[in-house]
Amino acid sequence: MKNIGYNIRQLRHKLNVNQQEISKRLKISIPAYSKIETGFTDINITRLYQIADLFQVPITEILKDGQNSANANQSEEINVLKEQLKTKEEEILKLSKKLIDLYEELREKK
Repeated sequence: MKNIGYNIRQLRHKLNVNQQEISKRLKISIPAYSKIETGFTDINITRLYQIADLFQVPITEILKDGQNSANANQSEEINVLKEQLKTKEEEILKLSKKLIDLYEELREKK
């Protein structure tokens, strides 16, 4: 149920709407909708079709394994961070070389 709730929450975020708006459209309370997103309540097939229709996605989009897409996002973020780290390390090496050069230049002037 948590994967389904996670997927529903992601769909809601894509639309940039809050839980109150979705719960109104589904004609349920905000706490009831919140429980769907958090996976604390089981969702019946009728409600599943209603949610899929609301977000205009196939039911399979809601039922897919949310961890795989979360892992893909994390993997992409890790790659971006690795690239940023590599860039910073290169900058540090350049600055270190410059510092050594300046130190040696200063020593030569003495």
